[in-house]
Amino acid sequence: MQIIDFIHEHIEQATLLARASYAEEWARVTVLPQDITIPDLSGFAGNCLGVTAFEQEKMVGFLCCYSPFNNTFGSTKARGVFSPIYGNCSITENRAAIYARMYQTAAKKWARAGASSHAICLYAGNTTVQEQFFRYGFGLRCVDAIRPMDALNVSSYLDIEYTELIGEKRFHLRSLDVLLDEHMATSPTFIRRNTKTEDEFVQEMHESKDRYFAAKSNEEIIAFLKVSDESDNFITGMPDMQSICGAFCLPQYRGKGIFQNLINHAISILKSEGYTRLGVDFESLNPNADRFWNKYFMAYTHSLVRRIDEDALKRGTL
Repeated sequence: MQIIDFIHEHIEQATLLARASYAEEWARVTVLPQDITIPDLSGFAGNCLGVTAFEQEKMVGFLCCYSPFNNTFGSTKARGVFSPIYGNCSITENRAAIYARMYQTAAKKWARAGASSHAICLYAGNTTVQEQFFRYGFGLRCVDAIRPMDALNVSSYLDIEYTELIGEKRFHLRSLDVLLDEHMATSPTFIRRNTKTEDEFVQEMHESKDRYFAAKSNEEIIAFLKVSDESDNFITGMPDMQSICGAFCLPQYRGKGIFQNLINHAISILKSEGYTRLGVDFESLNPNADRFWNKYFMAYTHSLVRRIDEDALKRGTL
């Protein structure tokens, strides 16, 4: 097996591999759209951080990433790189060995570029490669999941009002947003987000194009959902899909079916508007989120992360 730089001449073959990899995951998660277009790979050829694997004249895999960026995940001071779901794949045969060789070469490039955080998004069904990356010190961090725009099978919960918050009514979400920040900072999640001041929160609500759905008890907001049509990956960008990108329920109202009914309220509205798929992305290291979303949605991507020793970047041993 030969590992060489990813260049423009490799794009056509790589796109075919990426399409085949997606088809493999679609066969497992058929709620995903069947007909998709793989995004343009030319940016990966331009940043000189990608690699390809060849056996004789046949491309058997490629591993590319976006250019390094600071403050990875918005909650660390690390400089990192990220390989999106369409930025890596391989043939089915000998996958673990192909990815192992590709990462060994690519990681040297990434470290030389100053990236101590290495994140790679894989299809959730690609367990063989995930196990290989676990051996390389990676851990699971983020999950994308999907379901058809059909109601969850739960009983109705009386005496709770479900509504979409419009305009200034969204300002009342700030107290729950602060509690969400506090929850994310606790063990074992340890994600510390910058809590917005009241003025900053109001400005964000003014500028936000996202939609907010809430559950109320005696006029008090006890839970909310944030729904967006913006894409985190090329799949969530499909025009018939909406994605949950924020959610919280007060602890004393959990386990009662209230949050499931809030989701059903949002689904009833979105489905009436012609949307057919609902997605969600969440951190697997948040146990509440991991249990809840995996119960009602089907995972189709896993993002794995490794943090290498920053001292290794400084000692010239790369």
